[in-house]
Amino acid sequence: MSWYENAIIYHIYPLGFCGAPKFNEGGEPVNRLEKVLEWIPHFQEMNVDAVYFGPVFESVEHGYDTTDYKMIDRRLGTNEMFKNICDKLHEAGIRVILDGVFNHVGRKFWAFTDVQEKGQNSQYCSWFQNLNFGGPSPCGDPFWYEGWNGFYNLVKLNLQNPDVCNHLLEAVAYWMDEFRIDGIRFDAADCIDFNFFKRIRTFCKERDPEFWLMGEIIHGDYNRWANPEMLDSVTNYECYKGIWSSHNDKNFFEIDYSINRQSGANGGIYRNIKLYNFVDNHDVNRLASTVNDKRYLYTAYTLLYCMPGIPSIYYGSEFGIEGRKGQGADADAPLRPCLNLVEGEGDQALYKHIVKLGRVYRAYPALRTGSYHTVIIRNRQIVFSKELEGQTCYVCLNLDDQPFDCQVGTHYDRLVDVLSGNAVRVEGGNAFVHMEPFSSMILVHDHIENLQPEPKEIPAEAPREVSEGQHYRHFKGGRYTVLGVATHSETLEEMVVYRNDDDGKVWVRPKSMFMDKVNDDLYRFTLVD
Repeated sequence: MSWYENAIIYHIYPLGFCGAPKFNEGGEPVNRLEKVLEWIPHFQEMNVDAVYFGPVFESVEHGYDTTDYKMIDRRLGTNEMFKNICDKLHEAGIRVILDGVFNHVGRKFWAFTDVQEKGQNSQYCSWFQNLNFGGPSPCGDPFWYEGWNGFYNLVKLNLQNPDVCNHLLEAVAYWMDEFRIDGIRFDAADCIDFNFFKRIRTFCKERDPEFWLMGEIIHGDYNRWANPEMLDSVTNYECYKGIWSSHNDKNFFEIDYSINRQSGANGGIYRNIKLYNFVDNHDVNRLASTVNDKRYLYTAYTLLYCMPGIPSIYYGSEFGIEGRKGQGADADAPLRPCLNLVEGEGDQALYKHIVKLGRVYRAYPALRTGSYHTVIIRNRQIVFSKELEGQTCYVCLNLDDQPFDCQVGTHYDRLVDVLSGNAVRVEGGNAFVHMEPFSSMILVHDHIENLQPEPKEIPAEAPREVSEGQHYRHFKGGRYTVLGVATHSETLEEMVVYRNDDDGKVWVRPKSMFMDKVNDDLYRFTLVD
């Protein structure tokens, strides 16, 4: 199994992260990106396996308008500086992924300026898609060319031209050989010629069989791009949307359907692909600005780490920072802020939760690459299992503002929630799960040493059965009569129906809670006759 199939990715948009000027005005390089070295302990605490750097090549403005594929943007620093960054990350056990913007270039790309200067006499006219001298471009050139998605500052390359492909492959070889990069994310992969992907796969895998090729795909059948002839993975925009909208709509059926459609154990269409999962990135609103309730952040990140695929964190979102896409020329600026690592700032509780998820993800192979099985699905609750080579982990999420209790069938005789460190009662092949509001649990059998404080054992209660007509005293003093034991129509959980002997109100409580203890020495209800 390749390293990236077990990886946690950390995504940085360098120009924003460093607070670089909006436009590249030339001049001496400034080593702004060196500040990422201060973040290495942060990456290690989060169990990050690779840093994916957005565009770092020399460009005009935002990085996606490349002018030189073999030079670090002078607003970020020098090639020597970046080589040191790659070395330091590698020494820390962290791999490096670069953004490959190979579909288009900026208007100051050297081959395009040659066409501007020499016109039809330029040897590079065929380097650009649909370039012809039949009329002017929207930018005033005496020729027309194809711009990416209608943006004429992004000049589309002709990837069917062997010289263009050779130029790009030479650039990839440079970064692989000199900087030992470990992968490429292909921007606008849906626009790139399939033959180019086939060629670059062969080229890269011959140099390094573990080199990761991942493409940006927003719509379509992911199998078209991610397959043994082309890319290893693509961006999972389907589940990106499903994660936040299933939370906002309080409808876990949506994300469960998408996961089963993609990677379900019973025939998911992408079950052979480890998709690149995310909850936000440099092009979309930050998750903290997308969810209707900030308490959803915890369950959303638990889902991100536990669902099939490769989890990715966008810089700063581990602290719950907000950012919403704006209007006009600077629409993306709120999504790509300058960020410094200041101890104690941001949502520290969320950060600690994500750190813990990283440790759990690292400890349990079933969470990383196990098969997905839906156990319980409701609008506001979901329980699913991840299974791999005899190891089973159960993931439980509750979106409701009320507690939720359920029984989960299991072959284990003991389970522990590794997020809280608390043991879960298991009897007769069932785990009795109590989920607090807006909470998540990851239940495992073999609790890993030092992952969490040793769980507190819940003492086994004395054998008791609840039956109609029994009288119980609540630990707070009230007296109740059992009216009967019912079965929940959705979860098949046993429910105790009981009446308050003082005011006559009738209540329903899961039998597991009715018979449970509130602490080591005190039952919630005590039989009085």
